[in-house]
Amino acid sequence: MVQAQTRFNSIEEYASLDTSDLPECRYELVDGVIVEMGAENDQNLEIAEYLASVLLQFVPYYLLRRGTEIQVKSALVTCREPDLTVLTQETRDAMRRDKRSLITLEMPNPILVVEIVSPGDETEPNYQRDYVQKPEEYAARGIPEFWRVDPTRGGVMVLWLEGTAYKVREFRGTDRVISPTFPQLQLTADQILLNAN
Repeated sequence: MVQAQTRFNSIEEYASLDTSDLPECRYELVDGVIVEMGAENDQNLEIAEYLASVLLQFVPYYLLRRGTEIQVKSALVTCREPDLTVLTQETRDAMRRDKRSLITLEMPNPILVVEIVSPGDETEPNYQRDYVQKPEEYAARGIPEFWRVDPTRGGVMVLWLEGTAYKVREFRGTDRVISPTFPQLQLTADQILLNAN
């Protein structure tokens, strides 16, 4: 098992670890250090599973991933683990060459990542991570679409890449969620936030 203070200097060093050498808890690699994220709450897990079941109408099951890490651009090596990722066939093919479910910077981008915000106010680390850091990192990486689902605040935000930054649109209640990647999607914010319960 990797000690908490171990610093990784490259993605190759991190990716070479066997999964049995990694923590059993939920974590992300941030600035070369493994950071424990805490257990995912049940509501967030249900929302991710519900969204996966809906997206199966549009993509084959093998392009939907939970637990896939995505390397993002940063001064020191950083990998995020979205709650749900939609791959392209090219991303899947590139990933199959590695032993871990990890999308490195050299691989094609997924077409969509979904982050489900854990409870907490604006002073909590998870708020800064999900509302500030991850949008910047995913945009810099070039991921075309990012959904931020916030059960506590009752909103679904769709962020789509225009140039090097995301444009944002928020959906609440009976608003139909508009997705540039999945324009045929017939889903409201309430369906995402309430059907998982």
